[in-house]
Amino acid sequence: MESAAGQSWTEQLKHPVNTLRRLERFIETTPGEREAIATLQTVWGTTPHFAALMDPRDPACPIRRQVIPSLAERENRYGRPDFLAWVEQGAEATPACILKAYPDRVVFLVSDRCASYCRHCFRRDLILCPGRRPRLEREEGLRWLREHTEIRDVLISGGDPFLLVDAEIDHLVRKLREIPHITLIRIGTRTPVVLPQRITPGLMKILRGYHRVPIWISLQCNHPREITEPMARAVYDLLSCGVSVGNQAVLLRGINDDAETFRELHRRLLTIRVRPYYLFYCDFAPGIDHFRTPLEKGAELIRDALQGQITGLAQPHYVVSTNIGKIPIQARERRSRAGRSCRLRNAEGKTVTLPRIPD
Repeated sequence: MESAAGQSWTEQLKHPVNTLRRLERFIETTPGEREAIATLQTVWGTTPHFAALMDPRDPACPIRRQVIPSLAERENRYGRPDFLAWVEQGAEATPACILKAYPDRVVFLVSDRCASYCRHCFRRDLILCPGRRPRLEREEGLRWLREHTEIRDVLISGGDPFLLVDAEIDHLVRKLREIPHITLIRIGTRTPVVLPQRITPGLMKILRGYHRVPIWISLQCNHPREITEPMARAVYDLLSCGVSVGNQAVLLRGINDDAETFRELHRRLLTIRVRPYYLFYCDFAPGIDHFRTPLEKGAELIRDALQGQITGLAQPHYVVSTNIGKIPIQARERRSRAGRSCRLRNAEGKTVTLPRIPD
């Protein structure tokens, strides 16, 4: 099978694994995988680095299932067709690149491209659907941020912000740090996992140094197999710049929802200096029912696979994203799973009703 060793990040992006012919250089595809690639109208693909981590003969491989389209995406019993509009319905009117659901912080969308297109993506109707990507005007977003003095915290997201070239990232970071009321910059990126070659000396120069406005980076690593030596080096290089690195995993059925895999993922994250921050319940976006577990599953995994067996540093906050914000989910010793729905309450006393997913 093909190797991606030695390629730069730009070379990796020039040769994405996004056609059946390229995919079959790495794995033996199944009839179902071939049919899904041929018939589903979707953007898909990954980097040679990430494709090389796939088990060439196992269709249940956790890397394959995160990358290759599945016929199961046609099914949508529980996902909301309007998920993004629903989850952001409390957001204020802003430019298309700014999402504001909280009083003092925003999401700043700066890219509509990813190095690897996750099949469980909660923004799939914008990122994975051809022709539906938003118009992202970064300068308009910066102007809006300058005018809104209540904003303290900016999460740079996308797509993947680290697919911008160095000059664009440098411009964004410098302009954000010039805004007096901004005190924290966060960047959501999966490149250290799927494209670790992106953490170059040039990018490190942009991020490096002591500043009034620190940078925190959030990764998404969902399975121990994703943790490679190149990823460990990329994380170390980021840390050496004075950047803090955390992980926001997504709970995915058949990928990381068993105790052994879950424990190994969080144990290995600490060994490469990444602090587990969030475990997200798989969002109620359309077409990803096959990834969704019962809601209680993540809290039970933290209780049964981590607590008392691994340092508290490795224990993430388990939350579900809803139209009334992120809500933490706690394990219950004898929690009833009867009925077709469950009601959750946030810190302000507001409630939301979610479908109850069967085991």
